[in-house]
Amino acid sequence: MWLWLLALLGLYLLYRWYRERQILPNLPNKYVLITGCDSGFGSVLARQLDRRGLRVLAACLTQRGAELLKEATSQRLQTIILDVADSQSVAAAADWVKQQVGVRGLWGLVNNAGIGTPVGPNEWLTKDDFVKVLNVNLVGVIDVTLSLLPLLRKAKGRLVNVSSILGRVACTGGGYCISKHGVEAFSDSLRRDLRPFGVKVAIIEPSMFRTSIIDAQIIEQSYQRSWSRMPPEIKEIYGQQYFEKRSKNVSHVVSGASSKLSLVTDCMEHALIAVHPRTRYSVGWAAKLFYIPVSYLPTALADVLLTRSSPKPAHTA
Repeated sequence: MWLWLLALLGLYLLYRWYRERQILPNLPNKYVLITGCDSGFGSVLARQLDRRGLRVLAACLTQRGAELLKEATSQRLQTIILDVADSQSVAAAADWVKQQVGVRGLWGLVNNAGIGTPVGPNEWLTKDDFVKVLNVNLVGVIDVTLSLLPLLRKAKGRLVNVSSILGRVACTGGGYCISKHGVEAFSDSLRRDLRPFGVKVAIIEPSMFRTSIIDAQIIEQSYQRSWSRMPPEIKEIYGQQYFEKRSKNVSHVVSGASSKLSLVTDCMEHALIAVHPRTRYSVGWAAKLFYIPVSYLPTALADVLLTRSSPKPAHTA
């Protein structure tokens, strides 16, 4: 019996391998817009798809980022300056994309732009700290997507939203985890809405990868700013030792982030060009072996695992 089960498992894995290796034809005729191409995943993906022969429309936040990308790619790749948190900028970019793609429509939209800070214990942050992150990571994703949905429908194309494994398990305070939970929900509802139109939606869930968002120095500075503006009575409750240990723990986790960004961009590419893309791509061993299993555990047990190395405040009474 065990031999039969192993044989069936082997056949299933072989079938899945074959199915996922099927690639769409006519890639040079497909337009893909990627946000956040100044650095990190966006920059790597833009170069990767350009080498594939796709017509890449790379949205950068800065002119310098756009110039560096143009220097490293072919003449097919076009750039535009886009601030996803600015509705006027999004509207202008949508008009530009419409002019570029013409009657073909937009084959792919990759909502990659994002920020990670301010971050820290929730009580250390202000409403504006939360809003700053949400406006880019969630509201910006919604704004860009809604502006380009008619073009995606026309091409029966692909929508790829970059979430995070922290969109399943919130491990820190601030707007980042909240925004990624929101991206997960937005993507799920869009997938069902757009299925009748032939548009496929994929979610990318990276674990820790070394980008401008996952940067130990930037996160340490964010913790320092949040702590420094706390009223004396709040600092007394938490204690200097709590601040130092909490900041050190976060820096330790972030410093272990992988620098192999292609693990993530390969999944993005597959979601765009495979005949049978996946609904979710969870990337990195930490995501597969820790965060996803933890997300299915009873809450009490998950809380123990996620806080086992957390320091305790000086005063809890």
